[in-house]
Formats: sequence, structure tokens, C-alpha cells
Amino acid sequence: MAQSNLPTLSADNGLSRYLQEIRKYPMLEPDEEFMLAKRYAEHEDPAAAQKLITSHLRLVAKIAMGYRGYGLPISEVISEGNVGLMHAVKRFDADKGFRLATYAMWWIRAAIQEYVLRSWSLVKIGTTAAQKRLFFNLRRVKGQIAAIDDGALHPDQIKQIATTLNVTEDEVVSMNARLTGDQSLNAPMKADEGTSQWQDWLVDETPDQEEVLGEHEEYDERMAMLKNAMSVLNEREEAIFRARRLRENPLTLEELAQEYNVSRERIRQIEVRAFEKVQAEVTKAAAQEQLPEPA
Repeated sequence: MAQSNLPTLSADNGLSRYLQEIRKYPMLEPDEEFMLAKRYAEHEDPAAAQKLITSHLRLVAKIAMGYRGYGLPISEVISEGNVGLMHAVKRFDADKGFRLATYAMWWIRAAIQEYVLRSWSLVKIGTTAAQKRLFFNLRRVKGQIAAIDDGALHPDQIKQIATTLNVTEDEVVSMNARLTGDQSLNAPMKADEGTSQWQDWLVDETPDQEEVLGEHEEYDERMAMLKNAMSVLNEREEAIFRARRLRENPLTLEELAQEYNVSRERIRQIEVRAFEKVQAEVTKAAAQEQLPEPA
């Protein structure tokens, strides 16, 4: 899966042209996506992988645009996101019942965020989930409370942000000071883009699956949320849930039925019940964290 086979974004191929080019690749219907994923998983068919990747380039662009305010070349941000997408395609298991976009957005976001953190020499504290959440969500929360983006925060605003993102007030003050020197969305883009501003270059706003999925939180935070949610399961439910839903190579119903000396239908019932419990806990935790509900 060489990235050189993908459409490129460079000085010679500007952002608008790149966005037009990737829109030419059609979205996949669920059945077609499933068959392509199986072909790649079972036969490592490069053509199948290529079609899975190109049909999700708009998802990468949509997520990448959410990081356009960090003063980094958008071509590099998209390139890192494409690397994350390729990793997702390699590891995607269509038999688990999820769409590729739902799975890939974690890898895309994680790849982009690691690139942003590596590139920001001032940001040395982005190691914990809470610190990363503050770094990547401060602007969004400031926008929600109508805080001035390039100035100091009022004490009540600092307290509100700290509570919302579950960090200390000192961390909010420090991070805000670091980020207020960042590039404005009104700053002009590179010379090859003419007089356009960063905020002018947004992906098509027509509602689609990229827009729905693009607002989810980063991968590490969701994984921690899943781990906490699994605490509601009893020992057998957790073992079956892990074996059927979380393993790289899930066990079959027959294998688990033999292990627990019950019928395959009983294993299926336990799996479904465990999934429903975990889903309910994740939904509750997402509401408490003021995050979008999981797909």
C-alpha cells in the first residue's frame, strides 16, 4: 500500500484541486466494502486495498481540516492522516460488523495528532490522555463559551474549561498561553493558493458519514472509555466479549461453546448481552464527558 499511488497535495497540486480529485472516488456501499475488505484480508489483493483507501480519502481530509489551526502544512497533515488510513485498512475486520469509516477514523486521528505533537516544539506535556484532550479541544471549548481566541481567559472561563476537560486551571492557563501564538484561521495560505485564507478551505459541508464520524474523540480516550465500560461485565461475559469482539482473530461460537460446555446459541446470547451492557456504559460515559455518542 504505497502512498505514492494516492492523489498528492503539493505546491504544484493545490488544496482545491486535491479536494476536487478525491471527490471523484465514489463512496462504497456496505456490501461492496465488505467484499473488498474480505478480498484484501484473505488474499492481500492490492486493488481491493486501493479502492478501500481512495473511497475514504474524503474522511481523511475532513478530519485533517479540524487541525488546520496549528500552523502546520495541510499537505503534511493530510499525508499523515492517509498513513493512518492505510494502517486501518490493513487491520480492518469486516466480520465484526462495523463500517471501515468507523474503525479508520481512530487511526487517522491518532496519526494526525502524533504528527501535530511531534511538530509543536513548545508542547512538551502532551503525554497523558487529559493533556492531549486539553491541547486538541481548547479552541473548541473556548468557541462554545465565546472566549476571545487570541487573548487571556477570565477566571470564570478558566474554571469552566478546566471542569469541562477535567484538567487543572493552571494547565488551562499554560496551554492557552502556548496556543494563542498559533496561526489564525484568517491568516493567508501559501503563495500558491493566492489570497485565500485557511478558513476558506473547508471540505464540502453536505452531510455524509465523514461529517458524522469526524467529531469523535481521539483513539486513546475512547479505548480508556471502553475499558471502564467493561467493568460492568461479569467474568464470563468479559471473557466472551473479549474473545468475540476484541481479539485480532476472534474465537468462533463453536470454540467458545466447547470451552464453556454450553450451546453456540447460549454463547451468542451472552455476547449480545455483554455488548449491550458495554454500549450502554460507553453512551453514559460519553454524555458525562460531553462527547459525541459513539456510532
